[in-house]
Amino acid sequence: MDAEVRLQIEERIIAMLKTVFDPEIPVNVYDLGLIYKIDLQDDGEAVIDMTLTAPNCPAADFIMEDVRQKIESVEGVSSAMVNLVFEPEWNKDMMTEEAKLELGFL
Repeated sequence: MDAEVRLQIEERIIAMLKTVFDPEIPVNVYDLGLIYKIDLQDDGEAVIDMTLTAPNCPAADFIMEDVRQKIESVEGVSSAMVNLVFEPEWNKDMMTEEAKLELGFL
């Protein structure tokens, strides 16, 4: 997979991640800063490191499955593995400016 194709697939992955929401927060997981790493392998496997706003999030399984299914639907992705990580610990400074504005932090 060349760099241009990889970039196009990664852009589609990011666009898809912006359709995943925590049911309790009106901002997508990407703009919330919950996606720490997107690693696209040459065979099309996408490995995602993500966190949650709180370790005891009741929607954790739902959100992670939604991320996995949506990423696997992206053209050029053969499979997706979602790793839940808690280092570094998430904080509101990881959000995009748009997310901060939407949630009233600006």
